Amino acid sequence: MKRTIFSVVSGLKARSGAISCCVLLLVVSLTLYLSLMKNIFPADYLPVAKDKLLRQSINLDNTLNFGARPQVQTITSWKAPIIWEGMFNPNLFDQKHIQSQSSVALTVFAVGKYLDVYLGNFITSAEKHFMLGLQVTYYVFTDQADKVPIIELGPRRSLKVIQVEKHSRWQDISMMRMKTISEAIESEIRPHCNYVFCFDVDQEFKGRFGSEALGDSVALLHAWYYKLPKDKFTYDRNPKSKAYMETGDYYYHAAIFGGLCDNVKDLADYCFLGIMEDKLNNVEALWHDESHLNKYFWLHKPSRLVSPEYCWDPVINEKRDINVTRLIWAPKHYDKLRTR
Repeated sequence: MKRTIFSVVSGLKARSGAISCCVLLLVVSLTLYLSLMKNIFPADYLPVAKDKLLRQSINLDNTLNFGARPQVQTITSWKAPIIWEGMFNPNLFDQKHIQSQSSVALTVFAVGKYLDVYLGNFITSAEKHFMLGLQVTYYVFTDQADKVPIIELGPRRSLKVIQVEKHSRWQDISMMRMKTISEAIESEIRPHCNYVFCFDVDQEFKGRFGSEALGDSVALLHAWYYKLPKDKFTYDRNPKSKAYMETGDYYYHAAIFGGLCDNVKDLADYCFLGIMEDKLNNVEALWHDESHLNKYFWLHKPSRLVSPEYCWDPVINEKRDINVTRLIWAPKHYDKLRTR
């Protein structure tokens, strides 16, 4: 009986030793194979790049912490995120968009005296804070191309000046920019950039305005209205206007809007057609292109909203929700800048 038990134990030990040898041999072989492959193929083709491939395929919005800012709304009724400081990992967003080779067009209009007063500071501050690490092209629309300041730009960043007509009224300048943006996307921007962001020039970047703001269709919550009840929103209430709205979701600020090229073009085309139809009917929307933009986003919900941190007015005293100012309104001198 003892001999039988001893034989079984010996057999198990021998089998265990054989298995251990096989495992050791397999590990050594795999190590040698990977070492050999590393010298033949780029790292992206090896198993060690698995974490990189995982980062490329991850849905970044699934990483957002919607409970990080309990005092403010962080998601819409249609499940679009509202981006506030503390909700996102900036490194994760930047890595994903750098690996995806995301490229961004920034459009800005600097017409008349707005060029002299605002453009230089706008571009200089954007160089410090806007979409750092990504390919960025500034498209400056102006009636004075020879006066655009020469600004040293960082790597993978460029500036293109596009001559536009100067209108006699500032309201027409504001409204007609939608037509210009649409045409520029079709002829200039779409072949070179994935995303478009459209800005007013009388602003200054103060902090990170990064890849977390990129989305299919991006709207900005207006700093003066984001905490007010809907009946205080200044939608166009004239039923004769194409911008007419009885109610809406939020009040959006036209100082910033963006998204994928095709989506921004759709928005610009919609607003321009509404503006032209109003002109035919001798109607002008209350807040011009902004009124039409709000109507568009009511009918076509944005996939991403950015909070007033992304465009803040320092005049507002109540700022407990604003943990960081990424872009601020520059001082306004409308009496000197605008034509009647």
